Amino acid sequence: MEVGYCRMVTISTDNALANIEYRSGVGAHWPFLSDPGGIVRDDLDIAEYTDPIHNPMVPYTLVLEPGLVVFKVYNGYWYFARPTIEELRQDLRAVLHKCRPDWDLSDPELRAAWSRGEKNRFFPYGKRR
Repeated sequence: MEVGYCRMVTISTDNALANIEYRSGVGAHWPFLSDPGGIVRDDLDIAEYTDPIHNPMVPYTLVLEPGLVVFKVYNGYWYFARPTIEELRQDLRAVLHKCRPDWDLSDPELRAAWSRGEKNRFFPYGKRR
């Protein structure tokens, strides 16, 4: 999913075929990356130790700012503590507010810049993607 500067990706220890089937089954429109060797899981030390048979990752949701700066981390065990759609919407709103100079069009400085013809500070004139 893309919202301005925002991107979404899923990383799983499942093989590529299982990821394709799951992505299709839930109607996801964002990339699913397959890490069957568990490199990400092991590098981040997020192995789900209560399931030694499948050896999955503990589910994390990271909200990142541009430049891959971590804005917020959610650590939810399966379906119980994951962020809600509303929490993610609020987080993405806060991130966009931080990185969009034209966020608040009621700002007198922005209005003056527009009047001077400085449109590079406004989307889509000064695109920054």
